[in-house]
Amino acid sequence: MAIELNTEYGTIHISDEAIAEIAGSAAMECYGLVGMASRKQFKDGFAEWIGRENLARGVEVNLENNQLSIHLYIIVSYGTKISEVAHNIQQKVKYVLTEVIGLEVAYVNISVQDVRVSS
Repeated sequence: MAIELNTEYGTIHISDEAIAEIAGSAAMECYGLVGMASRKQFKDGFAEWIGRENLARGVEVNLENNQLSIHLYIIVSYGTKISEVAHNIQQKVKYVLTEVIGLEVAYVNISVQDVRVSS
């Protein structure tokens, strides 16, 4: 499923993978985030760390009733306030997607998969 934007010059199709990469990249800029976790491992109860090369694996993009929702699976740094890290990520991702792509983001959900000591 791709998002379709109609402009005066024509139609723009943006893939979910592109949106996921932008959201993952924006999240990685936030303090307290160690990395993204695989969204497929959530059911198993353990987090698989994902490096910068594949940020989209930790991001889920949904478009329902013309409302974009983002779900991020993250690993936070030990000693940080988890709620503050999550809030900062939500704000950053929403801002970047609005400014870079011009999309209205309904909400950004965060699932903290693990807490690790950052090196």
